[in-house]
Amino acid sequence: MSKLRILVLTSSTGGGHDARAEAFAEWCFQLYRHDVDVRIEQMLEKSSVVNRTGVNLYNWIQRSAPWLHKLFYAVVELLSYINRSKVQFGAGYYLGILRDYQPHLVFSVHDCLNRGYFQLARKTLGPGRVRCATYCGEFSGGWGYSRNWIEPSADLYVSRTPTARDFAVKSGIPADKARVRGYLMLPRAHLEVLGTAERREFRIKQLGLDPDKFTVFLATGGNGANNHFALLPALLKYADRLQAILICGRDKQTYNELVHWRATHPEFSCHIEGYSEAVHLLMQVSHTIVTRGGTTTCAKALHFQCPIIFNAFGGIMPQERLTWKFFRNGAASEKIEDASDFARIIDRWMADPASYGSVRENFLKLRYEEDPTVLIDELVQLANEVAETKLARHPFPPKTGGHGGAKTSRAPFADGAAR
Repeated sequence: MSKLRILVLTSSTGGGHDARAEAFAEWCFQLYRHDVDVRIEQMLEKSSVVNRTGVNLYNWIQRSAPWLHKLFYAVVELLSYINRSKVQFGAGYYLGILRDYQPHLVFSVHDCLNRGYFQLARKTLGPGRVRCATYCGEFSGGWGYSRNWIEPSADLYVSRTPTARDFAVKSGIPADKARVRGYLMLPRAHLEVLGTAERREFRIKQLGLDPDKFTVFLATGGNGANNHFALLPALLKYADRLQAILICGRDKQTYNELVHWRATHPEFSCHIEGYSEAVHLLMQVSHTIVTRGGTTTCAKALHFQCPIIFNAFGGIMPQERLTWKFFRNGAASEKIEDASDFARIIDRWMADPASYGSVRENFLKLRYEEDPTVLIDELVQLANEVAETKLARHPFPPKTGGHGGAKTSRAPFADGAAR
């Protein structure tokens, strides 16, 4: 076995939880190589039929009926009582993982994998032989911030923003265990930063687009929830002035239909992908992104200076509302509930480019730089408290290029400090 073992608990409700789990694993390898072993478990899907059914229902609701999630969310909140001190569904599978893997740290990146899971880990392995930590990706607090996130016994509780941290502390997380640590993106997202000339070249050579046209990024999550066909008419009438990038997630049918649409509209320039591993690059060459309020996508958009238009077709899910509220209050970001809302925004920006400039300026006021290795080191050292091993830390290479010349600071904010 490797010297240090970290078990990451995640689930594919949307794509953000898995993205953070994968980012953490890749960072550990980049910085510590084989001294740290990370094991990622899709705990809900693999542990029980009840949990797996819930995951599938969540993803169906996100794709087809976001309005229904308010009821689903209320039901899921009951888990905060059911799992208060033990795991009710799928405990056998989780127990087998704990006994087999003997992790030094249990790291949860999902709201439904904290309460009960930390208690069972300590009971099985011994309270002095395992540490437990949570990374909550929400941007703000209130309705939509699941009670399942709040497990006061966590040894470390990481929030994305001071606003979310303050809410977690008010909800029961001890202040001395709460940290603000930002993005948690893959290492390549911090290295693959395009300068001005590189962005122009990427549009031409990689995407086949005009280097100077206003570029709208119509995005979606991994499960393919999108409204691309409803939005394209608003862009098509400005075909001489703007272009689009469209991704479809794992929705093959939408991809096939978009390819046909492009063939029948040769006057409009657009780049189409299915599931993309280069979203961080596509954001850098876009002027705006249309997306639902997924925390990972919105965090990347903020990092790469790509203003967000929030897709609220069919309503906003409770967790998405937390993200929308953060950007609405901090940057007056706009949301669209139908195609006419989108058309009005595009019409305004095309008639008055300065209005887009104002939107971008407000958006960038929320942005921050961080040292992405701080969180990884903190979590690894937390595990090392019980492992007592000597770790070899590899330096992470500095990023190249640049899109604004901002310097990297040690952390996005002082712990708990206001922006």
